[in-house]
Amino acid sequence: MAASSLYIGLMSGTSMDGVDGVLADFSGRGMRTLESAFTPFPPALRAQLMALQAPGNNEIEREALAANVLARCYAECVKALLARSPGPVRAVAVHGQTIRHRPELGFTHQANNPALLAELAGIDVIADFRSRDVAAGGQGAPLVPAFHQARFGKEGALRVLVNIGGIGNISVLHGDGRVGGYDTGPGNALMDLWIARHRGQPYDADGAWAASGRVDAQLLDILLDEAYFAQPAPKSTGRDLFHEQWLDAKLARRPGLSPVDVQATLTRLTAVSIARAIRLETREQTAQAVYVCGGGAYNGALLRELAAALGGATPVESTDKLGVAPNRVEALAFAWLGHQFMRRRPGNLPAVTGAAGPRVLGALYPA
Repeated sequence: MAASSLYIGLMSGTSMDGVDGVLADFSGRGMRTLESAFTPFPPALRAQLMALQAPGNNEIEREALAANVLARCYAECVKALLARSPGPVRAVAVHGQTIRHRPELGFTHQANNPALLAELAGIDVIADFRSRDVAAGGQGAPLVPAFHQARFGKEGALRVLVNIGGIGNISVLHGDGRVGGYDTGPGNALMDLWIARHRGQPYDADGAWAASGRVDAQLLDILLDEAYFAQPAPKSTGRDLFHEQWLDAKLARRPGLSPVDVQATLTRLTAVSIARAIRLETREQTAQAVYVCGGGAYNGALLRELAAALGGATPVESTDKLGVAPNRVEALAFAWLGHQFMRRRPGNLPAVTGAAGPRVLGALYPA
C-alpha cells in the first residue's frame, strides 16, 4: 500500500501564544493546505515557557513539566486536524518551543516531548529539526527559506518573503534558484512585551496603540545601536538577545518617553530592521513584491511602516496573495520539512544557515 501523502505540521513560535497546525497534502507535484487549527496556550504554560527563556532554578524539572503540557497542546491540535482529514496521516512534524538558541556555542534547544506526542496521537512524530544543521556548523535558523523557495519561488521573479513572529526573518528568492535569508531582529516580541507591561494586552491589535503615538528618533537610533544588526550573514537570533532586559537598558539611555511613543518606536524598529535587510540582500534590484506572513501580517500599522521604510517602490502584500494565509505558512513549512525527512531529502540551505552542506533534518519517534 502506498504511503499516505498527508502530513500535519505544528508550529509554536517566539510569540508563544499557542500552536498553529495545518493538514497538508503532498501528492502530485505541489503541496496543498487542506485544513488548519489553532490551540491557544493555557496562561500558566505561556508563563512557564516565558520564564524558561532566562536562566533560573530547577530548570530541568521545570522544562520537563512544561514540555509535557506542551505535548498535550500539540496533541489537541492534531486531534482537531485528524477529525477533518480525508485519509490517514503519514506523520506529524513538530517544531517544539525554542527556549535557548545559541548556535555560537554549538546548540539550539526546543522544549518538547515528541515521545509523549507519539503516544497521544498514535502517529509517527518527527521533531528536533534544527540541531543537525547546528551540528554541521550552521545557525539552525532560519529553516523556512528552503520551504519558501519550494512553495513560493518563481523563475525570473525576485520575491521577498518576510516572516514576522516574535523574531523577524527574510527569505530572498532571486528567481534563478539562489536563495538568501536570515533573522533580521525583533519582530513582535518587544512590541508584545511593552503593551503587556503597560496595558495588560497580549499584543497591539492592528498596531492601533502604536499608530496613536509618535516615533522618537533618538530612541530609534539607540535601539538600532545593536551589534547584531550590522553582523554579516549567516546569522540568527531570538529572545536570548532581544528580551526585556535588553529593552530596559536601551530605554535607560532615553528616559521620560511616554509608553505610547515607545510602542510607536518599537514598531518602527521592526520595520526599519527588516527593510534594511531587504535592501542589503536585493541591492539594486527591485523585488516583485514583499510578502508578509506570521502574526505581523495582521498588524496594519507595522505593514505601513514597512512599506514606508522600503521607500514605497515595492508592494507589501500578505502571503494570501500567493495562496497561503499568513498564519499557516510556518506550520506548512514544518509539514514540508517532515515530508522532506521521510524522503530523506535535505531541509536546510547551507547558503542561508552556514552549515557545511545539505542535511536531512529531524528525528523520528515512531507511533
